[in-house]
Amino acid sequence: CFLICMRRKRIKRDHLAYYHCMSRIVGREMVIGEVEKEYMRRLIRRVEGFTGVNVLTYAIMTNHIHLLLEEPERDDVQSITDDELMQRLECLYTEPEVDEIRVRWAEWELAGLVDMVKDDKQRYLVRMNDISEFMKQVKQRFSCWYNRRVGRVGTLWEHRFKSVLVEDGAALRTMAAYIEMNPVRAGLVDDPKAYR
Repeated sequence: CFLICMRRKRIKRDHLAYYHCMSRIVGREMVIGEVEKEYMRRLIRRVEGFTGVNVLTYAIMTNHIHLLLEEPERDDVQSITDDELMQRLECLYTEPEVDEIRVRWAEWELAGLVDMVKDDKQRYLVRMNDISEFMKQVKQRFSCWYNRRVGRVGTLWEHRFKSVLVEDGAALRTMAAYIEMNPVRAGLVDDPKAYR
């Protein structure tokens, strides 16, 4: 018997939208300790700064993560100035990497290759205001860091991330409460405000 599994297409909007995103560690192993949680917190904020996707709330558990994300309008990226683009690049990339980008653009402009500069900038801009890019960056960068740290190879996350489109108002508040209650349901704390 030959069975083809097709991935369901993710529901995406061109306008402001909210998503509950979740991803699990492969095999549901409990590998996210305090050091990993702290790294994940910082990483989430760095990726937020780069992509422009707003993190409304999150819960980092020992074997999975929950995030409530606000995805801005996609067309907004075209209004990003060069200065703002550089600031966003500095959120995600190291100083030498950002310097290399600056030098590359300056050299191309001096050579009259303005279309190449424009195309290269667009390559970064298309990655902004997109929850898929946000989750990809978080999961890939965390996996690389974790695998190097513990001498491990291979995939760290089960499947691709799950996402649910959330309406604003009461539904958004309910989803935020659900995410923040995860540590309470897991028996880690009695009060969600006690869980960092």
